[in-house]
Amino acid sequence: MKTAFSRTLCALALGAGLSAGLVAQAQSLSAEDQIKFRKAGYSFMSWNMGKIKAQVIDGSVAFDPAQVEAAAQAIAGIANSGMGALFGPGTDQDAGEQRTRARPELFQNFPDVATLGNNMNRAADNLLEQAKTGDQAKIRAAFGELGQTCKACHDKYRAR
Repeated sequence: MKTAFSRTLCALALGAGLSAGLVAQAQSLSAEDQIKFRKAGYSFMSWNMGKIKAQVIDGSVAFDPAQVEAAAQAIAGIANSGMGALFGPGTDQDAGEQRTRARPELFQNFPDVATLGNNMNRAADNLLEQAKTGDQAKIRAAFGELGQTCKACHDKYRAR
């Protein structure tokens, strides 16, 4: 089962454009470290989403195009960093001190997860492209699209 799981993960990761080296490097990490690093990545994206939201959606912080672009760059960078490789064997459950909110269904539906991940990557890239324009309306629309891709995955595969 573990070998079949690894082969499926590698095939999907490679199909998503990840190098074999990146997949091997991620899988050389313990399950605990894989969970820790993926949680850190998603937390950092969330923090940067919050900065954009405060400036472009809520208006609670003055709009700073350079800051919004920097936040969008961070989000796109992490989204495209190959985080899918951090969902390796043993990360479908808590490991050591790390708790996961990934539901078991995520690990049973990798083709759907890969599609959702690719949608998020494209939306993150689009957010960065729109952030570079400095046009708040375009940034707002792209931000909403990215948020929907996050929600699509969370609704299916993230435990509450």
